[in-house]
Amino acid sequence: MCDYSLYGIPSRSARTGNKLVTTEFWNTTTRGFSAVEEPGVAVCLLPGTEIGFEKEVERELTGFQLIWKRRREPIRHRVARFRQVNIDNPCTHHDALEFPDGDIFLLTHLREGQQATVLQLPARARPRVKLETEAPPDVPSEAEARLEP
Repeated sequence: MCDYSLYGIPSRSARTGNKLVTTEFWNTTTRGFSAVEEPGVAVCLLPGTEIGFEKEVERELTGFQLIWKRRREPIRHRVARFRQVNIDNPCTHHDALEFPDGDIFLLTHLREGQQATVLQLPARARPRVKLETEAPPDVPSEAEARLEP
């Protein structure tokens, strides 16, 4: 998925092996991923997509962090899983990365220009297959049939 403020930007779905770069898109205040070879096209990730960064991940200080000049240690990871947060609020950023230590950071707060690779897409749910030994749901089992008057 792509964050709410990127709906007006050309986009495409991520594919395994894609080389990505964190990008601030033209005419938005939102950062996201674009393909290295397509800088103006947002690459949308599904929740659960795993990505690996070329180097340790860096983020920008924002909001009150800048005012109070609280410095946070750099993110000491190179792999992350894409997820969405705050989905009940339609007017805020949702795209985030979860790191192995459990920390979650909004994608829009990552420094621009960081390169990453899509390592793995999430598994998709498959439709339930009815086993031949299963009785249809409206047919009572033998035990149920014996209980009926």
